[in-house]
Amino acid sequence: MTTPGAATPLARRLATRDAVVIGVGSMVGAGLFTAFAPAAAAAGRLLVPALAVAALIAFCNATSSAQLAAQYPTSGGTYVYGRERLGEWWGFVAGWGFVIGKTASCAAMALAFAAYVAPPGWQRPLAVAAVVALAAVNYRGITRTARLTRGIVTGVLAALVVVLVAVALAPAAARPGSADAAGSGVGGVLQGAAILFFAFAGYARIATLGEEVVDPSRTIPRAVLGAFTVVVPLYAVTALVLLRSLGVPGLAASAAPLRAAAAATPWSAWLTPLVGLAAAAATLGALLALIAGVGRTTLAMAREGDLPRRFAAVHERYAVPHVAEVGVAAVVCVLVLLTDLRGVIGFSSFGVLTYYAVANAAALTQDAGHRRYPRVLAVIGLVGCVALVFAVPSGSLVAGVVVLAGGLGGRLVVTRRRVGPGSDGGGDTRGVLPMDGGSTAT
Repeated sequence: MTTPGAATPLARRLATRDAVVIGVGSMVGAGLFTAFAPAAAAAGRLLVPALAVAALIAFCNATSSAQLAAQYPTSGGTYVYGRERLGEWWGFVAGWGFVIGKTASCAAMALAFAAYVAPPGWQRPLAVAAVVALAAVNYRGITRTARLTRGIVTGVLAALVVVLVAVALAPAAARPGSADAAGSGVGGVLQGAAILFFAFAGYARIATLGEEVVDPSRTIPRAVLGAFTVVVPLYAVTALVLLRSLGVPGLAASAAPLRAAAAATPWSAWLTPLVGLAAAAATLGALLALIAGVGRTTLAMAREGDLPRRFAAVHERYAVPHVAEVGVAAVVCVLVLLTDLRGVIGFSSFGVLTYYAVANAAALTQDAGHRRYPRVLAVIGLVGCVALVFAVPSGSLVAGVVVLAGGLGGRLVVTRRRVGPGSDGGGDTRGVLPMDGGSTAT
């Protein structure tokens, strides 16, 4: 094993197809089985416009992320881009936002998996077991992560096609002609979009794995946009099918809307179990990729001293940030035991929207030689992220601000200690990350 804090590079093993699969696997589990119900409760009959707003902002974020990842093909994603383009503090804001947001997402995925396959009373223990098992898979190497994710995504997409076609062909159930869910004005649309943004954030996993992608300047942009174009039509069809089958009140009230829609069809005897299997596989696939992505950002932050340097260790045999991944898994297990599914979605959106706001700001500073997309996309992405941050549910907003401020305060204390008496003021510069697409410095 490597010496803690040494900037040992990760191995480049992921081709474009593997990177696309990891992105799709991250998004499918996050959105289809967890986000539509609370989004419908917020947006009401304007759920589809809320989805369109979330998709537009996510697309702008995707172009900024792809453009930056091509210039800085290393682990860490926007944590690296923020440091290089805007300064160390902005990089820390992005990295900390990603770590707290996506750690919450890991807990959400584990809880969603257990909700579909375990009886009450056994759900939290099974969720913890799932986290431990998938962390063990990631520990053995990124190619194993990609291989398992590919199998999960293939099965889930096939099952979803069957489910959506069957629900769409079934007669629409009679529903009370009652009102739409509350909050269907502009504020409701923005809050619904903020919740649904949780479902789109999986493509960030590709950028955070940038140090393990073959030919990153070509592969990362193609993989980010490729994953995005697969998932957006799938979300749109799912939203329309669920609205037709359940109506706004039924969708907003359902803990498992796809399962409820399947149960309302004439083929519920076999369709409902199929939904359960697809949901379990999708959430496991998302959790697998999420643990890998958070581990890589933790690695990058540890290399720069923004997290304990022990997390920068890279396993000699498996070429993964094994200490970081074990640490992430431990925190996720604690969250699984203390939180609930809906409670962490808004908190996750707050952290990830903060992360992408920094990404768009960083993309605006790139010169013409590294710009692949119009600047207006980064502007729309930045403004949209800021607007959606303040639209998340109030409890999530308060919790997010407190945790983000706590991280900033902790970094301020550590920074002042480093430049105190007896310090040379320079800090530890090991692990300086590459400029303009170079390889990671050792």
